[in-house]
Amino acid sequence: MLKKFVLKNYKNFKDEISINFKNTAGYQFSTDCITDGIISKMLIYGRNATGKTNLGKALIDIRVIMFSSPYMGEEEFLNADSMENSAMFSYEFEFDNRILIYKYERFSNQELKSEELIIDGNTIFKCNFENGEFEFDNLHYINAETANIQRYLQSLNIGGEVEEIQEPKLPFLRWLISNVALSNNSLLIKLSSYVRRMIRITAVTGMLQRPRQLNESFYEFLENQNKLKDLEDFLNEMGVECKLVLKKLPDGRKELYFSHEKLVPFYETASSGTLALVDLYRRLIPKGWEPSFIYLDEFDAFYHYEMAEKVISFFKRKYPKCQIIMTSHNTNLMTNRLMRPDCLFILSRSGTLTALCNATSRELREGHNLEKMYISGEFEKYE
Repeated sequence: MLKKFVLKNYKNFKDEISINFKNTAGYQFSTDCITDGIISKMLIYGRNATGKTNLGKALIDIRVIMFSSPYMGEEEFLNADSMENSAMFSYEFEFDNRILIYKYERFSNQELKSEELIIDGNTIFKCNFENGEFEFDNLHYINAETANIQRYLQSLNIGGEVEEIQEPKLPFLRWLISNVALSNNSLLIKLSSYVRRMIRITAVTGMLQRPRQLNESFYEFLENQNKLKDLEDFLNEMGVECKLVLKKLPDGRKELYFSHEKLVPFYETASSGTLALVDLYRRLIPKGWEPSFIYLDEFDAFYHYEMAEKVISFFKRKYPKCQIIMTSHNTNLMTNRLMRPDCLFILSRSGTLTALCNATSRELREGHNLEKMYISGEFEKYE
């Protein structure tokens, strides 16, 4: 699981910001927010433009480094007020009581400055792409001493002629996992499995997508009556009383309907809250694998507060071991009945992240009304 994340000089986060998932306060209520001593369910509050979306992008950045092509857009990457030329990302994981730290710096979405892997306090490798300095002396710690380092350096054009068009530097960690036969119990295999199953979902973005483009494969999934019934049960559990029917049209296309005396087209008539629920379901359930980490940005933007509570309860029950971070403006969710003070955080305009239990001199207990305290300004100096 992810134990700690540290970020610096990325977008609106000029100074270092960190999330320590091991920093629990020992509360004996809402224990389903904690898994193996690590925070697994977290809710972040913050005023508009404090960087909740940017924080989610940063947390998932490791997946881009390890598995995806660099983003080639013009999106701003570094903090506009900083004179530093790179952003720093650091991830600390724990697998089978062993600690793996992977950290790197990036000049931009396309260009990597450096990367380093540390396992149980031992530096396995260190790459400085800016200066062309590399250390691969401890690959034997992970049984990867047979890695053809020269081939990797050749892929970077180290020692070759300088090309007019510089290709993005291939992270050594990605190359290593792809080119070395690692055992099934290797920490790198465990890391790879965890990172592949990290996902970020933004409710507003999902709502802006075109249903027809998104739903062809989803409709194929729903052709199985058991899976269609599962979606129907999910909506009913969330408070949307309905019965669903999937029909094949004369032109071969499929369409989802509400079942009444007359069939009612689902996507043309469903409320924004119902559409957001189905989009959330579509992006998680049909995948066939359990996510390791989910960042739900503005997950309840279209929900009634009772539905938002049901969604959180669903995720806690459906994915008890998955680390889930949700962002919200809904103070009704700020309750010990659903969460707890060490799992509720405030993201400030200055880029600090503070748990409610550390945002007051009071000793917060189960009987405290956290929402009332928040509205009355108890935690205002941390906003």
